[in-house]
Amino acid sequence: MRHALTAIMAAASLMSIAHAQTGPAPYATASNEIATTIAGDMDGLMTLYRDLHANPELSEQETATAAKLARRLRAMKFAVTEKVGGTGVVAVLKNGSGPVLLIRADMDALPVTEQTGLEFTSKVRAKTADGTETGVMHACGHDTHMTAFIETAKLLSSRKDEWKGTLVMILQPAEEVGRGARLMLEDGLYTRFPRPTHAIAFHDAANLEAGRIGYAPGFALANVDSIDLLVRGTGGHGAYPQTTRDPIVLGARIVTALQTLVSREQDPFDPAVVTVGSFVGGAKHNVIPDEAKMLLTVRSYSDETREKLIRGIERIARGEAIAAGVPDDRMPVMSVKDEFTPSTYNPPVFANQMADVLKAHFPQGTVSETKPSMAGEDFGRYYRADKSINSFIFWVGGVPAEQMTRAAAGEISLPSLHSPFWAPQADKVIATASEAMTVLAMNILKRD
Repeated sequence: MRHALTAIMAAASLMSIAHAQTGPAPYATASNEIATTIAGDMDGLMTLYRDLHANPELSEQETATAAKLARRLRAMKFAVTEKVGGTGVVAVLKNGSGPVLLIRADMDALPVTEQTGLEFTSKVRAKTADGTETGVMHACGHDTHMTAFIETAKLLSSRKDEWKGTLVMILQPAEEVGRGARLMLEDGLYTRFPRPTHAIAFHDAANLEAGRIGYAPGFALANVDSIDLLVRGTGGHGAYPQTTRDPIVLGARIVTALQTLVSREQDPFDPAVVTVGSFVGGAKHNVIPDEAKMLLTVRSYSDETREKLIRGIERIARGEAIAAGVPDDRMPVMSVKDEFTPSTYNPPVFANQMADVLKAHFPQGTVSETKPSMAGEDFGRYYRADKSINSFIFWVGGVPAEQMTRAAAGEISLPSLHSPFWAPQADKVIATASEAMTVLAMNILKRD
């Protein structure tokens, strides 16, 4: 997925945004006007997008990004509070009695060195929390999220006569490390500011054609757990393995046995993933080490399945250690990292209502139900914190149509999100997402 041609990605990202409006729309006064306004704003939006893309900031370091976007929101007459949950921004616009709608965009970039070849390629380098110096890139498309967020804020603030209620628009830090939503909630998002009755967000997609919209009722994104497993044994000389309890052989047995958690213990209709992403042990050819370290990512949807997988990993690791003759005081040590990202759930009734709004507004075939993703996204925390909230996240495709056709023919491979080659057709993502978010907001906040 990471080997698409750089030149192709660079050219594709700058394609035109032609977006004809056909079909019935829920707002006769807004349907074509929204698209027309966005088209007129596109030069300025692309300038903002390129600036955000060229100047990315890592998780919990989004200070310049937050400040420049907060200034724009203040100019639109939002009441803006900065430094919520660290670098988060909360912008409130009250417009009479009615629902309270939370709209979220995430700000952080990834420790990835960009290889798109774009003229505005990020050349930023920074240090991660552990001190590692790295290139920094918006390889997950959060730059398109923020740009569409700003246009949505502009459209809604200029159309206050068409809706009523309260907008709570938040710029969230640290989505990529699964902490940002939790940090903002812990800093009083639901107590210091109007508590939402509804929440919406979107994410760009590397598997949908640019301008297409996808949605999933029910579970949309997965629980994500990071697990460290320390496999302990008794080291010694590689020439005398009989004097040791080899943690590398034991670790290999554990890796193999872990595959049965999904293939033989999990209901095939309840998806799950257990992946060993790192297995490190030893430092010399002829030395059997005392221990080996494994890093796992575990994906699930329901809390029950999550708990079953975690306990299963612990059981298999201990069982294989016992079978290998490891003494009780040298059993594997498992730790589940705190950076747990909960699954994201779209309440089905509300999700289908929102999908119907989008289907009525956009040309036929633009909006379709898609499969849920095993990726993680901490937008789900806003619903989990208050399950009375009607919450909806959807996808907006970023792959140029020509590339989708070539990929389907097997001519090229498409880069995924988080790839150094990911360069969405940004203008189409921004235009479609801004329009969709505005239409959904005006439906939720519609006047009687």
